[in-house]
Amino acid sequence: MKLIPLPAFQDNYLWVLHDGQRALVVDPGDAQPVLSFLRQAGLGLDAILVTHHHPDHVGGVQAVREATGARVYGPARETIPCADEKLAGGDAIQVLGLSFEVIDVPGHTAGHIAYFARPAGEAPILFCGDTMFSGGCGRLFEGTPAQMLHSLDALAALPADTRVCCAHEYTLSNLRFARAVEPANEALADYQRRCEALRAGGEPTLPSTVGEERRINPFLRTRQPDVVRAAHSFNGADAGDDVAVFAAIRQWKNEFR
Repeated sequence: MKLIPLPAFQDNYLWVLHDGQRALVVDPGDAQPVLSFLRQAGLGLDAILVTHHHPDHVGGVQAVREATGARVYGPARETIPCADEKLAGGDAIQVLGLSFEVIDVPGHTAGHIAYFARPAGEAPILFCGDTMFSGGCGRLFEGTPAQMLHSLDALAALPADTRVCCAHEYTLSNLRFARAVEPANEALADYQRRCEALRAGGEPTLPSTVGEERRINPFLRTRQPDVVRAAHSFNGADAGDDVAVFAAIRQWKNEFR
């Protein structure tokens, strides 16, 4: 299977997975890059996987569906254009010969879902939309800190070699914040250098891996002593309350410049 991040808008990635003949696309907020890629690669499209309802993730769904006849899958708790099948945590779908497990990950939006698969002979794949970014997580537009922490815990529990296919190239700005939270984290400093080199060469920083995110992402590390101390220094967050620590780090990120 080939995994392709198609750039769209300022910083979105529309992920395409294909076997050389048939493909799926995740969160096609813009139809043009998807249809151009399919045409140039000579691919048919079997499925459109949608993680949540924001316009930069669904804006191109109807046009792509009309052009390709692809089946549209989306979250059961959100309104998705022309959805053929609505999904919730624990569901599974078969696409391109792969079984995708659906994971409920509310927080960024109320009904956000993620898709997880284990291609034979390859590292697992996670399409997580705007729930987790490399070095960061999505803003809490509709959910609570407790919901988002639970969602991130579920993603962090996936196998370490899982490829994390986030929907935005936010990595460098996220890592600048992460360094403010954990300035002594050497794994983070090394990862930042590698990502800066990738971007300087015009390459995406994604996909990351779950194992990498466990080492460098402050939102997956809110129980680590250095992160707890940083949260307490920001707003006096209770070191014994995981949700309060997470909420403090998320608020700090909202205000970080």
